[in-house]
Amino acid sequence: MPDILLVEDKDSLRRVLYLTLENAGYTVTEAADARAALNEIARAPHKLVLTDLRMPNGSGLDVLHAARAADGEVPVIVMTAFGSIDEAVQAMKDGAHDFLQKPVDSNHLLLLVERALEQARLRTENILLREEWSRRYGFPRIIGESEAIKRAVAETQRVAQTEATVLLLGESGTGKELFALAVHHLSNRRDKPFVAINCAAIPETLIENELFGHERGAFTGASDRRQGKFELASDGTVFLDEIGELPLAVQGKLLRAIEEKMIDRIGGRAPVPVNVRVVAATNRDLQTAVENGEFRRDLFFRIAVFPLEIPPLRDRGDDIVLLAKHFASQLGKELRGREASLSETALAALRAHKWPGNVRELENAIERACILTDTMVLQPADLGLVARTGDDSESLRAIDLSGTLSDVGQRALRFVERSKILEALKANNGNKSRTAEELGISYKTLLTKIKDYDL
Repeated sequence: MPDILLVEDKDSLRRVLYLTLENAGYTVTEAADARAALNEIARAPHKLVLTDLRMPNGSGLDVLHAARAADGEVPVIVMTAFGSIDEAVQAMKDGAHDFLQKPVDSNHLLLLVERALEQARLRTENILLREEWSRRYGFPRIIGESEAIKRAVAETQRVAQTEATVLLLGESGTGKELFALAVHHLSNRRDKPFVAINCAAIPETLIENELFGHERGAFTGASDRRQGKFELASDGTVFLDEIGELPLAVQGKLLRAIEEKMIDRIGGRAPVPVNVRVVAATNRDLQTAVENGEFRRDLFFRIAVFPLEIPPLRDRGDDIVLLAKHFASQLGKELRGREASLSETALAALRAHKWPGNVRELENAIERACILTDTMVLQPADLGLVARTGDDSESLRAIDLSGTLSDVGQRALRFVERSKILEALKANNGNKSRTAEELGISYKTLLTKIKDYDL
C-alpha cells in the first residue's frame, strides 16, 4: 500500500491517526515536528503527506513547500485547528490538495486520503509516454500509442514501485534497457546509481571480476582492491542485459547476491553486503536453456519474479510512424541542424517493412538517412527500403494508393524511376555518364531526374 508521511506534534493524536491509517492498509511514517518531517522528505519519497499546520521547529507550510519541491505531484493534506482557517486557505494557495479541521473525523480522513491518492495516480498514469514528464523529471520517454506498448508501460509503472526482481523479455532492439531505466527512475532507488552490464560483451574469464570485484593480490596483476558493479551500484539498480549468456559458474554467485544480498570478491576472505535491485533482460528462451542445462533453474525462478514482455516493433502498428517521425526530428537537428521529415512513400515503406532489428534498426536507418541525404525530406531509398528483397509486392506496398488512378500512376512511375536510377548509380559507382548510357537516356535528362528525385 502507498506510504504516507504523518506529521503531528501531539503524541496522542499522532497515535490515533497512525492507527487509523495503518488499519486501513497504508504504510505510515511518523514525524513529530517540522524539522523531522523535512529530514524524512529529504530521505525518501512518499505517496502522500498529512501534516499539521502549527507545530514546533517550523510549520506545516514549510513541510508543504519541501514536499512539493521534492515531488511536484505528491498530494499534501493539511490539518488545522478551529480558528486557523486563514492558514489553511494559504496552504491551499501554495498547492495543498485539501485540508482537515480538527478534531479529525476518521471516516472523512480516509475518504480524503483515498481521493487524493486516486487523483495522483490518474495524473501520473502512463507517465513514461508523456513528453512533459520526461522533460520535467528526466524519465526515459517511451514513444507509442499501441495497446501492446501501453500494456508494457502500465506493467512497468506497477512493478517499479516494488522491490521485485524484473525479467525483461523480448527480441534484440526492442528497447529493453529503456524499460530497465524506467523501472529504476520510477522506484525509490531513483537517486542512487543505475549500473548496466552486458553479460554477452564481457569474456567469460572476466565476468566474475566485473560483477563482484577482487582483492589486492587475488591474481597476477591485481595490485589494488577493485570494486565490482554490484558494489558500485550500492542502494541502486543493476541491469544485467543478456543474462542468458552468463556462465554457469557465475550464476550461483549471482543467485546468492540476489537472495542473501552478499557477494564474495575474488580472493576475498569475508562476504561483502550489497543492497541492489536486479533487473535482467534476455532475448533467449531461458526455460529451454534450463531444460538443456545451460541456465540454473533456481536462478531462473529468482529473476523471473516479474517477467515483462517488450513487444517487437512489427506488433506495434502505427508506432513505427510515430518513432520514425521522432527520430527524424531529433536526429535531423543533431546531425544537420534542422528537423528531417518523411515523404508519404517513405512512411508507406516504413509500415511495410518487417523490422527484424526492431526500434534499433529503425533508429539506425533514420540516422544513416539524415547523414547521407542532401535534402531533409527522407525517401524510401534513403532509408534503404527500396527493392530490399526482390519481392515486387513488398516494394509496391511502399506506394501511396490514395487519390485517382492517374495520381497513383504518377507516384508509381516516380517510385520505379527513382529506384531504377538509384540502382544504376550504385552499380556504376556514381558514374553518371555510364549510368545514363545504361539507362538509355541523355546525360542532361539523368541530371534533371537526379535533382527531381533528390538523389
